[in-house]
Amino acid sequence: MACIMKITSMKSSNYSGSSRLLSIKHTTTSLDSRPKLAFLSSSIGSSSCFPQLAISSNNKINAFPSQGYARRSRISCMALPTGERSEINVLVVGSTGYIGKFVVKELVRRGYNVIAVARERSGIGGKSSKDDAVDQLEGAHVCFADVTDVSSLTTALQSTCEKINGRFHVVVSCLASRTGGVKDSWKIDYDATMNSLIAGRKLGASHFVLLSAICVQKPLLEFQKAKLKFEAELQKLAETDVNDENGGFTYSIVRPTAFFKSLAGQVETVKNGQPYVMFGDGALCACKPISESDLASFISDCISDLEKVNRILPIGGPGEALTPRQQGEMLFQILGKEPRFLQVPIQIMDFAIGLLDFLVKFFPSLEDAAEFGKIGRYYAAESMLVYDPETGKYDADATPSYGQDTLEVFFKRVVEEGLAGQELGDQAVFKSS
Repeated sequence: MACIMKITSMKSSNYSGSSRLLSIKHTTTSLDSRPKLAFLSSSIGSSSCFPQLAISSNNKINAFPSQGYARRSRISCMALPTGERSEINVLVVGSTGYIGKFVVKELVRRGYNVIAVARERSGIGGKSSKDDAVDQLEGAHVCFADVTDVSSLTTALQSTCEKINGRFHVVVSCLASRTGGVKDSWKIDYDATMNSLIAGRKLGASHFVLLSAICVQKPLLEFQKAKLKFEAELQKLAETDVNDENGGFTYSIVRPTAFFKSLAGQVETVKNGQPYVMFGDGALCACKPISESDLASFISDCISDLEKVNRILPIGGPGEALTPRQQGEMLFQILGKEPRFLQVPIQIMDFAIGLLDFLVKFFPSLEDAAEFGKIGRYYAAESMLVYDPETGKYDADATPSYGQDTLEVFFKRVVEEGLAGQELGDQAVFKSS
């Protein structure tokens, strides 16, 4: 689940049983089941230059020394085939999700051999069929499997490996709970993600790229705790598994700030003359929003950039951090309207959460409702920026920026074209009525 506020219309994930069907959208060169590996490693304290991967314009991968780069971890290795990008098999789980589909598109564009795992019924509310998924993930091999069942997932992926005549080299996980509910968070953000790691490792993967969330720095919610538990086990595996037959295991943990989509829920209401709703004075929190395409590009960089190996990578979009009030002012300016704000006291949410927590003691079925309230409260007051636990403050300057897409340009496009392709689903600050 991305770090975005969820107040309304929480829906449960609908994972169906696995299918061992592999749909091929394009053909690629057959891969040697034992590709030549480039072993790139460095021990901490070493004075030697740390080798990096360079990918030239003709999609060749080469190793070259960096300028005295040092790694904090005990040892860092990445084992990838030398030669064409098409010889690198990248497994993407969560491929039909909001970010996942853009990651697949970007990896395909860069020339990787992409295997995308999808549910038989995917998308918001399970509305998309197998054919829809195959069309949406054009250029990738689509494997239909159930990520919540490790045995089923492994079997389906083993069949896929046989069809592509190779093994997996990299796993990219874009899995996230759609609702943020207690059970759903642990089922997806921990269990399903762990299943993907287990299956990927069993089938040869030596690098794992995890889409996490910047809000896990201050974990008060179940999905945050689930993500952190997986992050810790992923790091532990990399620390202990450094000299296996594949050249060691590595990871990249990507923690993005708020997505553009999560901030678009009020565009239509404001466009229709309604005030912009915000909590408190609209300055309780801030973020450096990032577009889905820029984030997909950053995630894809984690496959070839060794400076991103065995690191936790907070990332935001370009420009200054924006508060909700600043976002609203930007929207009114784009629309040519006089700013109108509706300030909602944060104490209203505190009262509702306290009441729900009390009721849960007698009505356990309200557990998720109480959690949704806490999620809403969290994003009303907590910034999506790098957090300094020593000062207890968020630091916009310490939050890295990446990409070219700005929220202003995104708002202009949504005002003109609507939210086609940016459906809010279960993840939104506010939804248009």
